[in-house]
Amino acid sequence: MAAAVAVSSAKRSLRAELKQRLRALSAEERLRQSHLLAQKVFTHSEYQKSKRVSIFLSMPDEIETEEIIKDIFRQGKTCFIPRYQLQSSHMDMVKLASPEEIASLPRTSWNIQQPGEDEVLEEALSTGGLDLIFVPGLGFDKLSNRLGRGKGYYDTYLKRCLQSQDVKPYTLALAFKEQICLQVPVDENDVRVDEVLYEDS
Repeated sequence: MAAAVAVSSAKRSLRAELKQRLRALSAEERLRQSHLLAQKVFTHSEYQKSKRVSIFLSMPDEIETEEIIKDIFRQGKTCFIPRYQLQSSHMDMVKLASPEEIASLPRTSWNIQQPGEDEVLEEALSTGGLDLIFVPGLGFDKLSNRLGRGKGYYDTYLKRCLQSQDVKPYTLALAFKEQICLQVPVDENDVRVDEVLYEDS
């Protein structure tokens, strides 16, 4: 029990430190690293062979994913984006029809754009699963441990993927180099990502 409390408190202070680091990033630097990572993604073998891809719509302190989303459609892949249920840790990955559709999506109370809860859309796991999931996060370490925002959406979703599809989707985190930590505190519910992409990776 004491160990769990220690991990939870270590996560809390690391989150605060990372949010401060991210706030210090200029808009130009954010875009520079985002563009550089998009190029890394385009040449990545897992991305090239994936047909069904899930990607997050970025918040202001995350790698900008717009360039990657446009490429997913250019390459004829199927694109899924998260739809979070704000009152639980449940998230679905729902199909996006086109990059243009993003502009008209409503914003949640967290200021994240996503399709309305009443809108019936194709959910990835009920129509064949996912090949690749781009995972957001606040911090990562060199062992691919991830520090999320504390709600458990991705950890829960990745466990659902394992139950509903035969081949585990490849998980690729996108991070600013400022988000790379010496060590991310983890507990037994945390799911490690397959790979963290950042400028020096």
